[in-house]
Amino acid sequence: MGKVLIIGCGGVASVAIQKCCQNSEVFSEICIASRTVSKCDALKEKLEGTTKTKITTAQVDADNVEELKALIRKVEPEVVLNLALPYQDLHIMDACLACGVHYVDTANYEPEDTAKFEYKWQWAYRDAYEKAGLTALLGSGFDPGVTSVFSAYALKHYFDEINYIDILDCNAGDHGYPFATNFNPEINIREVSAKGSYWEDGHWVETEPMEIKRVYNFPEIGPKDMYLLHHEEIESLALNIPGIKRIRFFMTFGESYLTHLRCLENVGMTSIEPIMFEGKEIVPLQFLKAVLPDPSSLGPRTKGKTNIGCIFVGKKDGKEKKIYIYNTCDHQECYKEVGSQAVAYTTGVPAMIGAMMILNGTWKKPGVYNMEEFDPDPFMEALNKWGLPWKVSEDPELVD
Repeated sequence: MGKVLIIGCGGVASVAIQKCCQNSEVFSEICIASRTVSKCDALKEKLEGTTKTKITTAQVDADNVEELKALIRKVEPEVVLNLALPYQDLHIMDACLACGVHYVDTANYEPEDTAKFEYKWQWAYRDAYEKAGLTALLGSGFDPGVTSVFSAYALKHYFDEINYIDILDCNAGDHGYPFATNFNPEINIREVSAKGSYWEDGHWVETEPMEIKRVYNFPEIGPKDMYLLHHEEIESLALNIPGIKRIRFFMTFGESYLTHLRCLENVGMTSIEPIMFEGKEIVPLQFLKAVLPDPSSLGPRTKGKTNIGCIFVGKKDGKEKKIYIYNTCDHQECYKEVGSQAVAYTTGVPAMIGAMMILNGTWKKPGVYNMEEFDPDPFMEALNKWGLPWKVSEDPELVD
């Protein structure tokens, strides 16, 4: 049916690419492009003969808009699926706009020199994309992404208004290392060491990093410590979900992870400020990333499950109502299917579905949109079909 250019070839991209190849009726052709073309070639070789999708590869520096434009013009895709780093979002959006191609990503833009991610930079493209007749779909991962679709689904089918949303992200996987991150260490550590915040009564409330802790008994997993973090979907849900009074985001962390992180912070290893080392400028966090295990190598050693979902409290027909929509995913099952752990799987599958929604016209309208701004039903159906089945609990335990 359509041709997609996929930029990036890390853990999430590997899952998304394999899912595109399983879905060759929609993805008749894909081009995989990355700074390291050998990674793209290796994945192409692994997949050829297992799929009807035609695969090509290319080298591209996603920081270089001219290179991106040249590649887009050569490949002529209908959609560009951006699975590179969040710092590169705007370069890729610029190139798509110049070439008249739809755009999808999984994480919002953050400038490389400040660990602050927010949507204002990408929302600034709304008029330009609308005038060009192009769709930009932001945050088609799990959180953000599926959590936003869960919110739209809850509003459509269960509530007249939603007043409280708690987004819970639990990874109960054990990879056997004293310290490692399940996705890009640089992004992960920036996210965790930043101040937390939540949305309440029309404004942001800021907290110290890891200041707010709760214990939650997760279905299929059990009780886990979780901590309040800032997370990007809070910003768009606060605008797009009527009746909202408060939105919070919690993520689970084990004691070993937090102890290591505190030590690394205390000695300056998580800093993003450049320092001079033996006559060369280095960023401590980037050096740390180089010495930690590569997240894509964790797949074969990770056991256990993830559980990600949203607890909603609101009103239906004048009565208070609460529901919990969530997905659980097994690390080893994911590894068996696509050779990756569940954290990459839960982001890679929705990335494919988001690109499919644009390719098949289900979610195509000119402008820049967050996931909850579209009809959730086709996406929810696709989650069940493509490996992320969800459940609804109508009497969940609430978070105080």
